[in-house]
Amino acid sequence: MTEEEARAWVEQRFDVPRETWRRLDRYVAILLAEMEQQNLIAESTRPHIWARHIVDSAQLIPLAERAGEGPWIDLGSGAGLPGIVVAILQDRPVQMVESRRKRIDFLNGVISELGLSACVFGGRVEVMPVARATVISARAYAPLPKLLESAVHLSDEKTIWVLPKGRNAQNELETATRSWQGVFHVERSVTDADSAIIVAEAVRSIRRKARG
Repeated sequence: MTEEEARAWVEQRFDVPRETWRRLDRYVAILLAEMEQQNLIAESTRPHIWARHIVDSAQLIPLAERAGEGPWIDLGSGAGLPGIVVAILQDRPVQMVESRRKRIDFLNGVISELGLSACVFGGRVEVMPVARATVISARAYAPLPKLLESAVHLSDEKTIWVLPKGRNAQNELETATRSWQGVFHVERSVTDADSAIIVAEAVRSIRRKARG
């Protein structure tokens, strides 16, 4: 996917108004400028930021379109991918979870400048207060079993998990289902034919069920 194709995909999929384009373009500019201060994205992806990062994040939104009302919680938000992109492209409130101080400051600055309906929890997801997420996302965060263990307290049976997992998605899913049950399926990424996204609902620990 070229950068031109990536922008066209966003426009076609989301019918983006002028103000949203302004926010997306400004976010990209802020992100690239901040790269002089901290390593937010891989240097090799700079020329392909729309395809590799903006569309790669935006494609998660349609996968969660059946979700009810409530917050979208993004784990290990880092550079704001997908959290900031999600907050720009839809109205659902977004809560980003990030433990690194410089990245927390960066995310808060972006939220303030762009006027987004979003906030940042500064700390590890394991100690985040219990709050039911309607959607949980995590990009390049942790292997699937560890990811589920760390965040299951934020979910219930209706929570939709949208988890980009690259080329090892199927292997990670097979490993996770030894300890976790739920409705899982794998979606192909629109930005990389070899990558995939795990989508899950009604996630719960098999061990906890057995103990109960």
